[in-house]
Amino acid sequence: MSPSRPILGLRTTIVDALFPPTPVYAHCDIPCGIYDPHEAQISALTVLRMTQLIAELPKPAAGAKPEEVEAYHAKLSRYVAVKETHAERTKAELRVLWGDYFTADHAKTFPTLTDSFWKAMKAASKARQSTAVADAQELLGQVQGIAEIFWKSKGASTRRQPSLQKSGGEIVYPVPA
Repeated sequence: MSPSRPILGLRTTIVDALFPPTPVYAHCDIPCGIYDPHEAQISALTVLRMTQLIAELPKPAAGAKPEEVEAYHAKLSRYVAVKETHAERTKAELRVLWGDYFTADHAKTFPTLTDSFWKAMKAASKARQSTAVADAQELLGQVQGIAEIFWKSKGASTRRQPSLQKSGGEIVYPVPA
């Protein structure tokens, strides 16, 4: 290592101390044209399944052993954490579709588009806050509606197929025209 190296490091430190660098934030939006509502549907199904598991989780009986109470709380915490993570993932996937894929022309062609996204985002928030299976099912239904609009905007028909997941539910798939 050259003797000037430490001096350069010291200079940089002094300059940074006197004139702190401004943080730079960037988001890479490459218009690749590859969009798909599938991940939002999978995340919504996960929210549904976690909500079902919460509903099915037997509460410890009065006077239960501390290990049983601890095991209950551990499972409940994990289910809630996964449910909330996937509700937020659903919202993130929807935001990408809304912000990057859909255009003003799509909104003209599909007049319910804005309202569909608004309702889906609200349903995701409610599913995060709630442990009601009906709220998770509402989220899935809203996401499926957006998936149908998405595929129609690409000129494809859609079909709903059973997800074959433990949560039940369906997934919207495109059918080439």
